[in-house]
Amino acid sequence: MTKKRVGLLFGGRSGEHEVSLVSARAVATALAHPTNQERYEIVPIYITRSGQWLSSDRSQTILDSGIAPVPEDSPQANLWQFPPEVAAVEVWFPVLHGPNGEDGTLQGLLTLMQVPYVGTGVLGSAAGMDKIAMKQIFAQAGLPQVDYLAIDRTQVWSDPCRYSKVMEDIETQIGYPCFVKPANLGSSVGIAKVTNRTELEQSLDQAAGYDRRLIVEAFAGSGLREIECAVLGNDFPKASALGEITYDSDFYDYETKYTDGRSQLIVPAVLPPAITQQIQDMSLAAFKAIDGAGLSRIDFFYLESSQRILLNEINTLPGFTAMSMYPRLWAATGIPFEELVHQLLQLALERH
Repeated sequence: MTKKRVGLLFGGRSGEHEVSLVSARAVATALAHPTNQERYEIVPIYITRSGQWLSSDRSQTILDSGIAPVPEDSPQANLWQFPPEVAAVEVWFPVLHGPNGEDGTLQGLLTLMQVPYVGTGVLGSAAGMDKIAMKQIFAQAGLPQVDYLAIDRTQVWSDPCRYSKVMEDIETQIGYPCFVKPANLGSSVGIAKVTNRTELEQSLDQAAGYDRRLIVEAFAGSGLREIECAVLGNDFPKASALGEITYDSDFYDYETKYTDGRSQLIVPAVLPPAITQQIQDMSLAAFKAIDGAGLSRIDFFYLESSQRILLNEINTLPGFTAMSMYPRLWAATGIPFEELVHQLLQLALERH
């Protein structure tokens, strides 16, 4: 059987560079599994923080070490020049999280290459990254969410009159406590929970330093549970068993997410069957609403006291280590990690 050459694309120009490297090592291990060794040949391609695509030999060294090299300046002429091995790639497996990786920009490039790739296309990736566009699409699809207000940077960094109006709108329409977020960052970067005007002003200023589009979300309520569902497929997607995240902080911020012992993933989540089914159905509806493909992880708030379910967000290229929620949910559903990687590659080829 002729092996398919898989371009394993990792690194990238985002704050989640190191997370991408960990995910890529996990995918490489899955592709090295005996069942996949007969099917695929890995062509690793590492993208530096400055945007340079390295040769597969250099990329393999980085993949083996698990250590991202110290950033170095690259001549502008060398940026986005492809090494020769790229021409031989038959299907791409991009494992880049955050901006310039899962926001539609890379997907547009891979689409122009006319080579299949794992994951959602340009439209869904862009919508899945931008929290404002995402929520507008979900609202149109009739999916319940927390109240929110979209703001742009010019409203925060503007004259006193406009700024005062923004403060009043947030306090009137959203209230305290609330969450301030950059619209286009992942891994909880730049997110703050605020309880008064002073904290709101500081958090808006901070978030505006990350992104020109901001979102302020209402607090869903005390006693909420954070539930996640994984989706796999193209035109006929499937929903996984559910998982729950618990943590010891005020909310699931960046430090909590990436500090050992601060959070716990519970798989499967202990929920009434009717609630489980409802969340799975909503996950598939959210996936279809953004024209998802391949994979996504959909996050929810569940208020147990009222049995109310609120859709939080969709992640079109979630963390992909063997211990990440997405693979764990499918393992609990009966698809081991190496088989999951194989199915995603097959879905990419099928969609192309």
